[in-house]
Amino acid sequence: MSVEIAASMPMGRASVPARLSGRGTLYRHRRRGAATPAHARAVPLSPPSPYTRHMSVEFKERKLPNGLTIIAETDPGTHSAAAGFFVRTGARDEPTELMGVSHFLEHMMFKGTREISADELNRRFDDMGARHNAYTSGEVTCFYAQTLPEKADDALSLLGRMMRPALREEDFNTEKQVILEEIAMYRDNPFWVLYEEALERYFAPHGLGHRVLGTDETITALTRDQMADYFNNRYAPDNMVLSLAGNIDFDHACDIAQSVCGDWPATGVSRNTETPATNAETFEIKDDTVHRGYLIGLAPAPAGEDERRYAAMVLAQLLGGDGNSRLHWALIEKGIAEEAQAGYDPHEGCGVFMVYAGGEPERLGTIKGIIEDEINNLADNATETDLERIRNRVATMATLGGERPGDRMQRIGRQYTALRLYRSLEEELERINAVTLDDIRDLAAAMSPMPTLIGTLRP
Repeated sequence: MSVEIAASMPMGRASVPARLSGRGTLYRHRRRGAATPAHARAVPLSPPSPYTRHMSVEFKERKLPNGLTIIAETDPGTHSAAAGFFVRTGARDEPTELMGVSHFLEHMMFKGTREISADELNRRFDDMGARHNAYTSGEVTCFYAQTLPEKADDALSLLGRMMRPALREEDFNTEKQVILEEIAMYRDNPFWVLYEEALERYFAPHGLGHRVLGTDETITALTRDQMADYFNNRYAPDNMVLSLAGNIDFDHACDIAQSVCGDWPATGVSRNTETPATNAETFEIKDDTVHRGYLIGLAPAPAGEDERRYAAMVLAQLLGGDGNSRLHWALIEKGIAEEAQAGYDPHEGCGVFMVYAGGEPERLGTIKGIIEDEINNLADNATETDLERIRNRVATMATLGGERPGDRMQRIGRQYTALRLYRSLEEELERINAVTLDDIRDLAAAMSPMPTLIGTLRP
């Protein structure tokens, strides 16, 4: 897996393997209330192409009096429209005792408003043919809808109304059981167990180590009033971005937003973005129910606001981004490991390089040694051919993602929520194109020796 266009640069889960992307962003199926790991679509960015230069995209921006920022990439040539509310809140913003409240609250947003029941809410979206959903990550919670252009006004209006939920006690108690079932379900996934444990140990006690789902203890103890207080504080217009893309009348959309959202009160809420201290350690989890061995390694990387993030994306791709990566040839192709990937996860204030592998338990030591060798040697043996290969591969995928309004809405929404700036897809691709071999070598040298935290799970 590589850079997500659906929630991409600069603050998406850049170059995070499909296995590794699960914790950072949890999808909630609106019917069943189930979160599943990984984005539905992960697409890398790359150099600009003739296609991107000829897209009829225009960026627009406006701020309502209450602080709600509205941004858009309008394109009258597309045949769909997308809208999403991006709330600058996630697991990192939760007090430890409320761990999991962001994801739980995301579920509750689909339970209806004081005027609209949950069934009516879903029926209205379905009647207009909308694709609507939500997800929670460590740093953002997003609620979105995609429709035909003629239904865009109705979808935006309904989405805005959904953002002021009733938070009924009865719904809260029912949904709490759903969340606890989710937590139990993920305990049966050995990779998930190892991944959550690794991030918690690496960042502790910082909120970036919080488990997005929470724990049995925090969810059981959570009250409806605590959730309501969290909502009232963080779901404020000055802590949100409304992102639009596609065939949309921007001025009219702003009028709708003012009508639906204009009376939401600002709170002045902020986030601590200081670089967290990280922990170096080695740990092992024993689980008699598994038959394979798993290994994960974490190391410091450029923050999401650091311009070196583009080089970090390329480095992660080179090391373990696809079937032609260094880890693939060194481990999978030789039959030493069944899975081997690398990733880069940018956050506000910090970033993380990750390596992951799975195979026979007795081979974990060998796998660890080979990963260490590949990382240590990368600074010396990366070539211009490697760099060009990655550029060529990601160019096509980025261009395809650039024509989908839903993906563009996600890209600019995540970008603006984190950095309060806009860069077009072409500008992002130009920065990827500007990455040099020296940039890659410098980051590779900083990453070696072996990542600072190593975790294994075995029978």
